[in-house]
Amino acid sequence: MPEGIQLKNISGNNLEQCLKCSICTAYCPVSAVEPAYPGPKHSGPDLERYRLKDNRFFDEALKMCLNCKRCEVACPSGVRIADIIQASRIKYSTHGPILRDRMLANTDFVGTMANRVAPIVNTTLGLKPVKAVLHGVMGIDKHRSFPAYSSQKFETWFKRNAAPKQDGYRKHVSYFHGCYVNYNFPQLGKDLVKIMNAAGYGVHLLEKEKCCGVALIANGLSKQARRQGEVNINSIRKSAEKGRVVLTTSSTCTFTMRDEYAHLLGIKTDDIRESLTLATRFLYRLIERGEIKLAFRKDFRMRAAYHSACHMEKMGWVVYSTELLKMIPGLELVMLDSQCCGIAGTYGFKKENYERSQQIGSGLFTQIKEVNPDCVTTDCETCKWQIEMSTGYEVKNPVSILAEALDVEETIRLNGV
Repeated sequence: MPEGIQLKNISGNNLEQCLKCSICTAYCPVSAVEPAYPGPKHSGPDLERYRLKDNRFFDEALKMCLNCKRCEVACPSGVRIADIIQASRIKYSTHGPILRDRMLANTDFVGTMANRVAPIVNTTLGLKPVKAVLHGVMGIDKHRSFPAYSSQKFETWFKRNAAPKQDGYRKHVSYFHGCYVNYNFPQLGKDLVKIMNAAGYGVHLLEKEKCCGVALIANGLSKQARRQGEVNINSIRKSAEKGRVVLTTSSTCTFTMRDEYAHLLGIKTDDIRESLTLATRFLYRLIERGEIKLAFRKDFRMRAAYHSACHMEKMGWVVYSTELLKMIPGLELVMLDSQCCGIAGTYGFKKENYERSQQIGSGLFTQIKEVNPDCVTTDCETCKWQIEMSTGYEVKNPVSILAEALDVEETIRLNGV
């Protein structure tokens, strides 16, 4: 290429940088188990050149893509391969979401309804006749276990028990708790509040919070995802204006809001992107700079196996969670091989995807059983569901392990709270 001339993108994504090396296909977990899937290179940059000319080149086989981003992590040219695939699904797919897809994607609505009668919902979803109906009528695989719903939302607990105390701290952060913490597992949110308060930080909820929208995007409801995304970004922006960093405890929620909003939904995020971060990243950086100290119980003992969630690898943030865990004297941490668990949010719940989902995760499940840890730890809640269902091992977020091991009184003393 003559000196001074630069390659210019003619598409919305950077497909022009594709070298056609096919390393993305070699790293694709779907291609490894599904011969019918064309692979990320062909589905992404290759066919996008044709789709730009004629949308009839769109192939519904693209719905097999997990959006795990492993192709993008492997790409030597930084091509946003998965974004090309997902954007094509949004733009060209003529198959609208069915009732099952809308139910799986609308986590705020379903979660709010389920919380009101949580014991009944949890029992009912485990009954074989109910599973058979969901399988035959709704297309939700009968082998899939649902996460249990909590009788009390995290937001309710926080407003009643924690909120009145938070203004008393000198420093402050905001918390995007997400659907999982709010409707299924409030304890994770409580664990974060416990750690941050002991470190001298008050925790506040956002003015308004909606589901991050990752399930909406995956299920063909991008317009609704954009509306909800705008609510979240506006709330994060208001928090940033107050000087508060927004913490999360979900790798996928974090990744979706930091990157997918801009790439797939056209939501402006560049001004607040660095104000949104995973709690383990925030804590590690504070400790590294000497701004806080954490003390741990002398009697704490645990052997944990860490699973690198796909979106954690894409962000490059695995090191923050694992290095924090290594600070716990009584914790033996085993790093599992980098493998996709196969669930990909709502993907693995669907009857047509279930078997493929389990095949993708089979290597991971085998390794966990061979390691035989006290528990598995990961930053992704849907990875937790998949691993617990497929191996029987308990899965904990690194934040919960930190909270369990924390010597609260000594941490408060060290930080002068």
